[in-house]
Amino acid sequence: MIGRLNHVAIAVRNLDAAAALYRDTLGATLSPPLPQPDHGVTVVFIELPNTKIELLEPLGADSPIAKFLERNPDGGVHHICYEVDDILAARDRLKEKGARVLGSGEPRIGAHGKPVLFLHPKDFNGALVELEQA
Repeated sequence: MIGRLNHVAIAVRNLDAAAALYRDTLGATLSPPLPQPDHGVTVVFIELPNTKIELLEPLGADSPIAKFLERNPDGGVHHICYEVDDILAARDRLKEKGARVLGSGEPRIGAHGKPVLFLHPKDFNGALVELEQA
């Protein structure tokens, strides 16, 4: 059901500083910052030959990333994103298997302009999983 690894997301307190670290220290190619008000974040994607790293900065105090950073002051890995061919079929199959889909269960449009869903970390060995329509 899951396809390729789309990205690994890292929560950061300061997006500019984190982006500069990856660009200047590791020589990474970065996307411009992309505000995602529906998700409460601003993101920068680090382009790698085989996948991406997503840097997440809270967009407002009510952001889920702000809450994550309260618990993890230094930031850290927030979620991992896999592609699926059919997000609705994947959602339905996962729910049949007992996995919990966060929010309303309906896909929302993510930073790549494609439908996404999040799965409860307690159902996936403590890892928050994002599914993105391929």
